[in-house]
Amino acid sequence: MDVPYEWQIGWRYTRSGRGGRRNGFISFISAVSVLGIGLGVAALIIVLSVMNGFQKEVRDRMLSVIPHVELSATDGLALPDWRATAESARAAGAQVVGAAPFIAVQALLSHGSAMRGAQVRGIDPAEEAAVTPLGRQLRESSFATLRPGEWQVVLGSELARQLGVARGDRVTLIAPGGQVTPAGVVPRLRQFTVSGSVESGHHEFDASLALIHLDDAARLFRLEGPSGVQLKLADAQQARAAAARLAQVLPADVAVRDWTRVNRHWYDAVQVEKRLMTLILTLIVAVAAFNLVATLVMTVTDKRADIAILRTLGASPRSVMGVFVVQGALAGVVGTLAGVAVGLAVAFNIDVIVPAIERALGIAFLPGSIYVISRMPSQPLAADIVPVALVSLLLAFAATLYPSWRASRVAPAEALRHE
Repeated sequence: MDVPYEWQIGWRYTRSGRGGRRNGFISFISAVSVLGIGLGVAALIIVLSVMNGFQKEVRDRMLSVIPHVELSATDGLALPDWRATAESARAAGAQVVGAAPFIAVQALLSHGSAMRGAQVRGIDPAEEAAVTPLGRQLRESSFATLRPGEWQVVLGSELARQLGVARGDRVTLIAPGGQVTPAGVVPRLRQFTVSGSVESGHHEFDASLALIHLDDAARLFRLEGPSGVQLKLADAQQARAAAARLAQVLPADVAVRDWTRVNRHWYDAVQVEKRLMTLILTLIVAVAAFNLVATLVMTVTDKRADIAILRTLGASPRSVMGVFVVQGALAGVVGTLAGVAVGLAVAFNIDVIVPAIERALGIAFLPGSIYVISRMPSQPLAADIVPVALVSLLLAFAATLYPSWRASRVAPAEALRHE
C-alpha cells in the first residue's frame, strides 16, 4: 500500500505494547489517555442530552398553557380589532398558524379563609384550541363549561388544592381597581363556580392560573373587548425572531411579547447553566489531552534512538514531527469516536438504563412525590454533539504539537552516543 511512512510508524507506535517494561508502561498510559478522552466526550454528550431533555419537557409543559407570541394593547385596554391585528401578523411573515383573543388580569381568589393571587385569563373556548395544546385537550371537557353569563371558572390544579376547592364549589374573585361609592372605594367582587381544573405539569402556572369566559372577563373588568391576541407559530423556537419582526411592523400601541420574554428568567438561566456545564465537562477532555502530552513526551524520550536512525536515513525534522502527530491524532480520533458512540448509546437508551439502575440500587433519582418530572428525559442534538467531537479532536491535535516539535529537535549524534 502506498501509505506515507510517517503514518505507518505513527500507527506502529500507537499500538505497540511489547518490547520491554518501558514500552508496555507507555502503551498503558496511552490507553489511559484514550479512555479519558472517550469518557469525557461521552459524559459531555450524555449530560447535554439530559439537559436538552429537561429543557424540552419544561418548555412543552409551559407552552401547553401559554401562546408562542402575545400581542396586547400597551395602555391595558381593549384592542380595536383583534382579528385585524392577527391578520397583520400573518401578513408580516411570522408563520402564524393560529390566533385567539384573550384578556389577562391579576386578581385575588378566595374561598373561606384561603386567599391566593391568580392570573385570570379570559378566553374564548372555541378559539383557544387553535393556539395551545391544553385548549385542544380540554375543548370537550372543562372548557365546554365556560359559557358566557354563567360565571364559571377553571382553576389550575395546584391553585385549586391551595384554595381547598373542588368541582361545584364557589370562589370569590376580587377584581383590581374597585368602584367608587358614597361610602368610598369598594372592591368589586364576583362569585364564580368551579367547573373543573387543569394540570399542565408546570408548577408556576398550575398554582396561579384561573380561566374564565372572554365575555365574563370583559364585563367583570369593564373592557370593551379582548385586551390582546395570542399567536401560535409554526416553530416555537423562532418566537423571539418573529416577535422582533412583528414589533417593527405593528403599530406602536401594540405590545409584542414572545414566550421566551414572558419566562425570561427561566429561559436565560437554562442557557447559562448549559454553557457552564459544557465548559466544566470540556475540562475533562482537556485533562485527558494533557495526559496525551505526557504520553507523547515519554514516547519521544523512549524512541530517541529510533528518531536518530530515521534522521540518519534522511528523514526531515518535519517528517519526524509528523510521526508523533499521527500517533497523538490517532489516539484522539479513537477516543473521540468511542466517546461519541458510548454517549449516543446511553443518551438514546437512558429511559431504559436509569430505571434499571434504580431497581438495582433500590432508589429513585427523581421521586414523583418531589419532582414534577419523575423520569430522566434525553434529547441528543447534532448541534451539541458535532461541536463536542470537534473540540475533542482539536484538543487532541493541539496536545501533539509540543511533543512532536521536541522529537524533531533530537540531534542524531547526541542520541546515538550512548547506544
